[in-house]
Amino acid sequence: MAMNLRLTDEQDRALTALAEAEGVSKNEAAGRAIMERAARLMRERDVEHFALEGAGRYQSLLDRLAQ
Repeated sequence: MAMNLRLTDEQDRALTALAEAEGVSKNEAAGRAIMERAARLMRERDVEHFALEGAGRYQSLLDRLAQ
């Protein structure tokens, strides 16, 4: 799907630098950045979920270890 992306001058400079550093087009660099950020957010969400689940499951053990 096509989409127009409006960037500030600063964002455009950053995207240009990213594209040049990776040796790809600005379009490809933007797409990669979006996918990388989405993957990072999902990993962070999963880590938080499993940490909370584990803390709940092992709360009594964690309390004993804290003593």
